[in-house]
Amino acid sequence: MSKGIFNTLFTRMLSTYLAIVLLVVVLLGITIGAMFKNQYIGETENELRREAEEINRVIVTQYIDGEKRSVAKDSLLTTMRKYDAMLQLYFKDSAYGKVIFRDEQSSNKWETLSDADLSEEAKRVMEQGTDIEISSDRFTVGNISIMTLSRAIVDEAGKTIGAMFFHTDMSRTNDSIKQVSLDVLLSACVAVILAFLAVTYITGRMTKPIVDMNNAINRFSRGDYEARVSITSRDEVGQLGQSFNDMANEINALEQSRRSFVANVSHELRSPLTSMRGFLEAMQDGTIAPEDQPKYLDIVIGECKRMTGMVNDLLDLARIESGQYELKLEPFDLNELVIRTLLTFEARINAKHIDVAMDFAAEHTIVEADQSQIAQVIRNLVDNAIKFSPDGGKLTVKIATDKKLAVISVIDEGDGISPEDLPYVFDRFYKAEKAHTPSGSSSGLGLSIVKRIIEQHGQTITASSLPGEGATFTLTLKLYEQQGKPKASPSQRR
Repeated sequence: MSKGIFNTLFTRMLSTYLAIVLLVVVLLGITIGAMFKNQYIGETENELRREAEEINRVIVTQYIDGEKRSVAKDSLLTTMRKYDAMLQLYFKDSAYGKVIFRDEQSSNKWETLSDADLSEEAKRVMEQGTDIEISSDRFTVGNISIMTLSRAIVDEAGKTIGAMFFHTDMSRTNDSIKQVSLDVLLSACVAVILAFLAVTYITGRMTKPIVDMNNAINRFSRGDYEARVSITSRDEVGQLGQSFNDMANEINALEQSRRSFVANVSHELRSPLTSMRGFLEAMQDGTIAPEDQPKYLDIVIGECKRMTGMVNDLLDLARIESGQYELKLEPFDLNELVIRTLLTFEARINAKHIDVAMDFAAEHTIVEADQSQIAQVIRNLVDNAIKFSPDGGKLTVKIATDKKLAVISVIDEGDGISPEDLPYVFDRFYKAEKAHTPSGSSSGLGLSIVKRIIEQHGQTITASSLPGEGATFTLTLKLYEQQGKPKASPSQRR
């Protein structure tokens, strides 16, 4: 089923913005056009009102005076020419009757209107007194739009002596209004086109990262974990794109780690199982003599124990990383925990004639942590140090304090770790893949478990080493807040 035209964010935003812009432009155009129209018509009405007062003055002071009548006629004709208008006068006195003034050059235009009998209308105007009435639809002249001012003629004593009808051709004014309207319409069209281009550009920039994210998600769903969003802005959408890229990097790293993990686990399980199967089949078919079978059974049992340990380590690591293990924080003496842990390795220490040094900055170092988890951390680090220490070597455990932290260091005198391998010592199966690791000696998960436990406590662990000078593993733990200031004591050696 194809998408509708308004099913995309781009089209919805574009149509919404354009509708708003178009509505604003139309309303603005109508408002401006109405303002200009009112201004033109208002100015014309005001001029007619002023001229009506002047015409009334000329008629009262000059026209009704026989000696000045010619001057009044010239003045009235001049006014008519000025406005391209026609003036109709009606007098109560039959001596004056009905008089028409108009421009001779445009007389044909007013023929129809000048022939009209306005006697009844004149009576009505004379009755309303000095009130001025302006109308644009009462009188018509063909297709010409006219504006008519009607008012009574009042002498100096305030007596109504007649009525006047001042007809003005509004064609030029209407043409001016139409021209202004066309200019406003043209400006509105230009504004809409510019708004369309601007809104299209802005909407495209706003929605492009979202479209890219959608495409990247589709690529992710197909297994392409290298898809990223191009960031072109620093606004909220750009920040969303950056967050997506960060998430994509994390997912990609997790996927690489998962693939490596699956490959390493498969390798670690397949090799000993193949070996065990070979030994068992050889004993079954008699290839291995009965007197040699106990030796090979010991090998098979050793491999089973190693795989069991590796599976347990994997379960511990999975439980820690999934957050299923809840820390049981409590105060305990770290010095005592280290001593007890070292005692459990006494047989191996004596077998390799290792000299153990315990350098404690205080007689008691009380920390707040999960004691069983920290015990596993110390066991793994000490086991690792003993494993790589040469016969007659030295193993040092230091405990110092730094502000609110206890700093524990486990140091051996083994061959050390090469600089290219050092960044990966806490990765899963790191030791199982390195040539300096004794075959079958470890699952390669011990240091990875150590790091996860320390991170779960909100602390850090680091490794440092120089080839041929051993390795040092340093971790931190939170000191118990109610602990007093540690008292310095001399180093303890065992």
